[in-house]
Amino acid sequence: MAKVQGLKCRECGREYAVEPMHVCEFCFGPLEVVYNYDEIRKNISREKIEEGPKSLWRYVDLLPVEEPRVGLSAGFTPLRKAENLGKALGLENLYIKDDSVNHPTLSFKDRVVSVALSKAVEFGFDTAACASTGNLANSVASHSAQAGLQCFVFIPANLESQKIFGSLVFAPTVVAVEGTYDDVNRLCSEIANELQWAFVNINIRPFYAEGSKTLAFEVVEQLGWRVPDAVVAPAASGSLITKIWKGLQEFLKVGLIDELKTRVYGAQAEGCSPIAKAWKEGRDYIIPVKPNTIAKSIAIGNPADGIYALQVTKESRGDWETATDEEIVEGIKLLAETEGIFTETAGGTTVAVLKKLVQRGALRKDELVVAYITGNGYKTMEVLEGHLRETVHIRPTLADFKEKILARV
Repeated sequence: MAKVQGLKCRECGREYAVEPMHVCEFCFGPLEVVYNYDEIRKNISREKIEEGPKSLWRYVDLLPVEEPRVGLSAGFTPLRKAENLGKALGLENLYIKDDSVNHPTLSFKDRVVSVALSKAVEFGFDTAACASTGNLANSVASHSAQAGLQCFVFIPANLESQKIFGSLVFAPTVVAVEGTYDDVNRLCSEIANELQWAFVNINIRPFYAEGSKTLAFEVVEQLGWRVPDAVVAPAASGSLITKIWKGLQEFLKVGLIDELKTRVYGAQAEGCSPIAKAWKEGRDYIIPVKPNTIAKSIAIGNPADGIYALQVTKESRGDWETATDEEIVEGIKLLAETEGIFTETAGGTTVAVLKKLVQRGALRKDELVVAYITGNGYKTMEVLEGHLRETVHIRPTLADFKEKILARV
């Protein structure tokens, strides 16, 4: 029997075959990959995983791909005990899951794109595309080059220049759209209906999203097959939160862990926090907002998986918190100064929210807490302008060095 049974609507439950589609034809609800966990349980084990490749593909039994074709070195990033940051915040067992060093484009998007384009190759597509706030565009462009696919990436025109260059270097067609990410996404949905392209976060979305589960799988394995007491992750569409939770649940279903007690906390920028706002106001629906934040990588005003992310925090007994732009910058600096990790604004949001959660007692000092850092700071350096120490200029003389440097130490 196949490990993947098909696709299923999250809303009405209608079932579909494994095809490049993402919306229910009956109720227009989103589609989800459905697995045969009884069959997977027969083939999976801790030992088999540990003997697998040093990449996300060690978990191929729980991914919707028959044979990995793209992104063979993505994933299995470091899980670091954050002693210094933990001491600064008052946490004794804090870990950082560091996808700022993911391969090849330095963000967690390399996980989802590896799965999405491997599936696109299985389906026989020759062109890949995406709507993106930057990191996804970089990853789709890179992986398309590797796979020999034509590539089109659509981005908001005001995106950070480093992220634009990070796509252009792979020679895709980069289309800058005047408007927000939500405007870009709407346009791409229209194009996807017209052209036979593999839009990773539209018609390939059910398969693409499954790649995020590996962030949960790796953490459990790297903790010695233990589950954390709490995890904190940034939220844009809300998909990352839902898939981390799904990954933990799947490990329980196939017998790789014996219990699941993890609380899931979502982090959003205050200038674009439709999910967190719904949570705080007790709503089970999302009211779209217009983004106004430096955290462009998570600035999605109408999050596709927002209601499902709310369900995750409710089911796991978690919570939501937001961070201002100033707090995001301080979060970036704090992580860099304590752990030597340079993250972008999404990671700064995670650290800022982590700090707030500790301050209000949501996280106890002895709990095992994992914070997800999803992207690299070298892509968004302009947000730190005016917030760092000045460079000290000296003449090439020992006297000038002593006067301007040693005298200040």
